[in-house]
Amino acid sequence: MFTSQLIRLARAILNSVITQLNQQFSIVQDQVLAPMRSIVQSVVGGIWKGAGADAFVNEVSSLMIPGVGVVGENITSINTNVKRAIDIMDRADAQVNSMVNGLGDVFSNIYR
Repeated sequence: MFTSQLIRLARAILNSVITQLNQQFSIVQDQVLAPMRSIVQSVVGGIWKGAGADAFVNEVSSLMIPGVGVVGENITSINTNVKRAIDIMDRADAQVNSMVNGLGDVFSNIYR
């Protein structure tokens, strides 16, 4: 009984981690990446012209946007790994329960 409570607690914690990771991914996408792409498009569209504008677009396009993309990919990877951990934990819990139930059947057959 105690282990199933621990499993439920661990699952709840991991689900909370997944929720927080999804929130962080949304922040990266909505508050960082999308605005930077919009700014680059505005500059490319002519809002700012000249060598400074070209350098800005080049730096943001070649450094910042890919860097933010890597952060998003890392969040996605961590999210996937946490989900795998939950699946492994659930499978292990089911296997242990099956083994315990099987032992109960063996012992009940012995003492009949």
